[in-house]
Amino acid sequence: MASRTTNKREAIKVFIVKNYPALTEDGVSAYCKENLSGYKRQKYIKFRDDLCKTNVGKIPRRALHASA
Repeated sequence: MASRTTNKREAIKVFIVKNYPALTEDGVSAYCKENLSGYKRQKYIKFRDDLCKTNVGKIPRRALHASA
């Protein structure tokens, strides 16, 4: 999702449900650096136990913005 930075620009923030204990922020960053163009890469990574969902199964982005 897009997130505002301190200088009023947008940066990509990624929320990851951590299913594998070996998954690290450095590992995710290295993978994205190898496989994505610079403008597509995330600036922030946040691990979560789960993502809340609405009654119809969608992830409420406003709730993620508020928790970030």
